[in-house]
Amino acid sequence: MNAQEAEKFKSFRDFYPFYLQEHRNLTCRRLHFVGTGLVIASVLLAAATFNLLWLAATPIAGYGFAWIGHFFFEHNRPATFKYPFYSLLGDFVMFRDMLLGHIAR
Repeated sequence: MNAQEAEKFKSFRDFYPFYLQEHRNLTCRRLHFVGTGLVIASVLLAAATFNLLWLAATPIAGYGFAWIGHFFFEHNRPATFKYPFYSLLGDFVMFRDMLLGHIAR
């Protein structure tokens, strides 16, 4: 990331509208919702069963569903490639917003 891109988003609050713009397609958002839900479930299962294989499934579930959404429905590059930490946080905030009905699901 160059200095100009680093200054583009000074906070997650600045980043989130961009993140939502990158997730306008309903199918893409739904795939993110499923993937994030599976991430949460796999972490909880790993903690409950002490089976680390569930943790190995976490990135596959999260990124797999999200990237299918971006490449086949949204037709853009995932924000993860440029803004990995904000993008990860964006996944969970968008999941919460969809769950609460603030964003169409």
